[in-house]
Amino acid sequence: MSNAVSVLNGASFDGLAEVKDAGLVGMITLRGDLSSKALAKAVLNVTDCTIPDVRKVAAVNGNTVAWMSPDELLIVTDYQNVDAMVAKLSSALAGEHALVVNVSDARSMLTLSGSGTREVLAKVAPVDFSAEQFQPGDFRRTRLAQVAGAFWLGEAEQMHIICFRSVGQYVFDLLKVAAHSDAVVGVYT
Repeated sequence: MSNAVSVLNGASFDGLAEVKDAGLVGMITLRGDLSSKALAKAVLNVTDCTIPDVRKVAAVNGNTVAWMSPDELLIVTDYQNVDAMVAKLSSALAGEHALVVNVSDARSMLTLSGSGTREVLAKVAPVDFSAEQFQPGDFRRTRLAQVAGAFWLGEAEQMHIICFRSVGQYVFDLLKVAAHSDAVVGVYT
């Protein structure tokens, strides 16, 4: 059996903000009725997180649950825990109209951190990143230039960015260009 590796294999770049490969990250797509008490109970019992509000994340004990759409959540956890978590969720949701899928190896995750984080991401995503409009715990699913992506603000100046694995290198390179020290725009600084 081969060893799993992230698409960027630990790559990083430091400029206006630090762009960094997050490594192997466990990710689960959970589709179902988000208003279902059984689904909410299963998510809470398995992740310690409640179902987040629209365009928000809930994070507890290393697990993050992100609102993806009116019938979809993304659960982010340690790569080693993902199969056990899928089994627990599937068991807890037996009889419910729900889908639980391990998508870890189909996705790539990057982090963007530092004082230029908002400015760097604003160059590639159509979102208002002002501190009043985009706060810790906020989540967006949108475009990163020419590809689909999603991100949330964790700590005050750290974005967690998810994209398809097949475009992970593209997104990393895109963020490197946007984070270049000669590319200061100064909108959010």
